[in-house]
Amino acid sequence: MSASPESPRLSDALEGRRILLAVDRRTGELSAALERHGAQVSVAAALTNIPHVDDQALLERTRELIASPPDMVVITTGIGMRGWFEAATAAGIADELRTALAGATILARGPKGRGAIQQAGLSAAWVSESETAAEVADHLRTLDVTGQRVAVQHHGSGADGLDELLDEMGAEVVSLTVYRWGPPRDAEAVRRSVHDAATGELDAVVSTAAPGAARWLEVADEEGVLDGIRERAKSGDLVLAVVGPVNAGPYEELDIPVLQPERMRLGSMVKAIVQHYAEQRRG
Repeated sequence: MSASPESPRLSDALEGRRILLAVDRRTGELSAALERHGAQVSVAAALTNIPHVDDQALLERTRELIASPPDMVVITTGIGMRGWFEAATAAGIADELRTALAGATILARGPKGRGAIQQAGLSAAWVSESETAAEVADHLRTLDVTGQRVAVQHHGSGADGLDELLDEMGAEVVSLTVYRWGPPRDAEAVRRSVHDAATGELDAVVSTAAPGAARWLEVADEEGVLDGIRERAKSGDLVLAVVGPVNAGPYEELDIPVLQPERMRLGSMVKAIVQHYAEQRRG
C-alpha cells in the first residue's frame, strides 16, 4: 500500500518497514497513519469482532458509570473485562473508566478475571475459586448491597442470573454486555503472518485487542514458530506494538516484550512506533 493523495507523507521513519496489523477494527485509519511515514502495511486479524446488539448501550452505560461511579463491580470473564476496556479505549474514555472503577469493590469470577482486572490497573477485593457464577452469587448473598450501585460485566449472552439476584437484594444494577469474538476472515493469512513474523519477513506487528493478540500467539504456537517470534522480539528485530497494558497481557504472560505508548490511544501507539524507528535511523 502507498499513502493516498489525501494522506501526505510526513516522514521516512518507517521507509521499507513491513508492518502487520493483527487488528480487526479501524484498520484503514491505522494503515493510513503508518503509511504516511513510509511503512508497507498488511492486515491479518486472528479474530473478528462480532458486535453485540448492545454495543451502543455498552458505551452509554460506561459513560453513566464514569459520571456516577459504582460502589461495586462484578467481573464475570477476563475476555469481557479486556473487551470492555478496549471498547472504552476506542471511544477515548478508558482513563476515565479506570478512575471511576478505582474506588469500587471489585469482585472477579476466577483468576482470569482477576488477571484482566490487574492488567487494567485495578485490583480485585474477592476472587471466586470455582470460576462459577453460582459461587459469585453465593458470595453476593453474604453482602449488604441495599442501595448500592453495582456494575456487572457480562460477556456474550449475560444470562448468569446475577443481575436478577442483585436487583432482588435491593441494589441498583448497571448491566454491561461486551461484544463477542469470532473466527478470522482469512485464516491462511493469519497462519502466514506468524511465520513471517518469526522468519524476518515482518518488522512489526500491531495489536489493539488482548483477545486478538492472544489468539495470534496461539496460532504461532500451533504453527511451531512462537519461540522464533519471542527471540526476534527480545533481540529487537521484531517490534510487537500494543495500545496499552491490557493489550500487552497475552505477550507478557509468554515473556515476550512489547512496545506500548504512555497513553492508551491509537495515535499514541502510532507515534511510539514512528519514534522507535526514527531513533534507529538516527543511531
